[in-house]
Amino acid sequence: MPYVIGDDLPDAPAGTRFRALLERPGILRLPGAQTGMAALLAKRAGFEALYMSGAAMSAGMGLPDLGMITVDDVCWHIRQVARASALPVLVDGDTGYGEALNVMHMVRTFEEAGAGAVHLEDQLLPKKCGHLNDKKLADAHDMAAKVAAARKARRHLVVIARTDAAASEGMDGAVARAKLYLEAGADAIFPEALNTAEMFREFARRMLGVKLLANMTEFGRTPFFTDKEFEEMGYSMVIWPVSATRVANRAMEELYAAINRDGGTQGMVDRMQTRTQLYEAIGYHEYEALDQTLVKTVVPEGMPQR
Repeated sequence: MPYVIGDDLPDAPAGTRFRALLERPGILRLPGAQTGMAALLAKRAGFEALYMSGAAMSAGMGLPDLGMITVDDVCWHIRQVARASALPVLVDGDTGYGEALNVMHMVRTFEEAGAGAVHLEDQLLPKKCGHLNDKKLADAHDMAAKVAAARKARRHLVVIARTDAAASEGMDGAVARAKLYLEAGADAIFPEALNTAEMFREFARRMLGVKLLANMTEFGRTPFFTDKEFEEMGYSMVIWPVSATRVANRAMEELYAAINRDGGTQGMVDRMQTRTQLYEAIGYHEYEALDQTLVKTVVPEGMPQR
C-alpha cells in the first residue's frame, strides 16, 4: 500500500531519516527515480532511499543536462517521488541555481517539497554532465560560500558537496577542494568522474572518516563497480543516476518502432507491465477502499492483461 494512504506515514523529517540511513553500517544504495511510479517500483525492490538526477529529470523533459531546468521543475519531481514512496531522497542541486542566496532558496524549497539530501557541484554554468570534457570549475572559495549558505538554510537536509576537480586539477586539487567544502559545512563529499579503482581508493584514504558518495553511471569515465566494491573502497553511498531512465527510454523506442512497423502493440504485450501489476504497484484497490461509495474494480478475465 502506498504510504500516502497508509497509517504508517513517517513522523521524522526526510533529512533526519536520510541521515539515520547514512549512519548505519554498510553502503547506502540510491537508485535513480524521477517519477512516482519509479519510486514505487524501487521501493518494492527493497531500496530504502532514492536519488533524483538532474540529467534524468532534464532528459524526461526533453532537455539536455546543461543547467536549464529550474528549482520549480525539480520540486515538481521531488513532490511526486516523496509522496508516492515516503522514502528519503537525495536530489541533484546542480550548481545551486545561482549564488549564495539562490542556494539558500533552493535548499528551503527542496526541503519543503520533501527532499532528504541535496548535492551541490563546483562547476560554472553552463554546467555539464560530470563525465564529459571541458568542464569549467568555480573558484573553490565561491563554492565553499555556497556550501555554507546551504548549511545555514537547511533545517534537516543533508548537504553533500560535489567536486569535479579531479579531471582538471588532479587528486591534490580535488582533495583540497573537498576539505575546504567540509570546513564550510558539508556533511559528505561527492568526488565526480574518478576513473580507476585506485583513484577511488586514494581519494577515500585522503578523506579518512568522511562520508563519501560514488557515482556508478553507465557510458561514462567510471568502470563498473558493484555496491560492495565501492564500500570496500571506502564509500558510504552509491548512486545509479540515469539507469532507470535509459532502460525506460530504450523500451519506449522499441514500443514506438513496433507500433509503426506492426500497426499495433500485439507483438509487445509480453514486454508490458499488466493492468493487474500496475494496480498492485499504485495500490489501486487500497485507494478504492478509502471511499466505500466506490465499487471495487475487477480486472477483466479471459483477455491479455494490459
